[in-house]
Amino acid sequence: MSDTYVTTEKRDALKQRMDRLGIREGDLEEKFVLGGGSGGQKINKTSSCVHLLHRPSGIEIKCQQERSRELNRFLARRELCERVEERVLGARSARQQAIEKLRRQKRRRSRRQKERMLEGKRRQGEKKAGRRRVEHES
Repeated sequence: MSDTYVTTEKRDALKQRMDRLGIREGDLEEKFVLGGGSGGQKINKTSSCVHLLHRPSGIEIKCQQERSRELNRFLARRELCERVEERVLGARSARQQAIEKLRRQKRRRSRRQKERMLEGKRRQGEKKAGRRRVEHES
C-alpha cells in the first residue's frame, strides 16, 4: 500500500493486528471493481471499490468509502480484522455495540416508563423554578 493516504504507524498497527488474528495476505483475494452510487461520472468510471475475500473464513468485504483505491484497501483490511475478531473472540465489536445503543435509544417506551420519565422531568423543573431569583417590587 502507498504512503500517500495512510501513515506508516497505522499500516504497521494494522499489520500487527492481522498477524495477531492469523490473517495472512496470501489468504486474501482482492479485486477492484467499479464503484456505484452518488459521485457522478468519476465514481462510475474508476475501479476504486475494493472487494476482499478472506478464503479461510469466507468473509467478504466490499469497501467504497473513499475515492482513493489505496485508502479503500486499508479500510477494507481494517473492516476484515473487525469481523474476524467478532467471530474469533465472540465479542461484540465497538461498532455493533454503538448500533445496539442507538436501537435502544430509539425504541418506544412503555406507557409506565414514559410516565416515570415525564414525572422526573417535572420534578427537575420544579427544583429549577425554586432556584430562580425573586423579583422585588419597588
